[in-house]
Amino acid sequence: MNLKQTLPITSEYDIITARQAAREIARQIGFNTVDQVRIATAVSELTRNVVLYAGFGKVDIEVVTRGERQGIEITVSDQGPGIADIELALRDGYSSSNGLGAGLSGARRLMDTFFIESRVGHGTIVRIGKWKNWK
Repeated sequence: MNLKQTLPITSEYDIITARQAAREIARQIGFNTVDQVRIATAVSELTRNVVLYAGFGKVDIEVVTRGERQGIEITVSDQGPGIADIELALRDGYSSSNGLGAGLSGARRLMDTFFIESRVGHGTIVRIGKWKNWK
């Protein structure tokens, strides 16, 4: 069982591969079906942003343990144009590409932890996490 994967994101096909990999790792460590779907959906949203805005990047999926808790941490990164206004980009319904505006804000809602760092001209890093039995 491989509990850590790094996958390139360069096309629509890679979005599917990343989504499936994250869901499978979540299943292997015992996440219920609902949380598996939440994790897969968040990964799909974030990797779609990479394809749309940066063209290429990567996703790192890793099982993490903190004390008694086990979870999954996913880092999606690119070296694209970056996000000029993170606060605006995180607003529900905001889209810079005429989409639904559910990407960043949706991923944040679906997961237990969310971190974003972006520099214009240098790229974006989004780290999300989900814990089993999060209270």
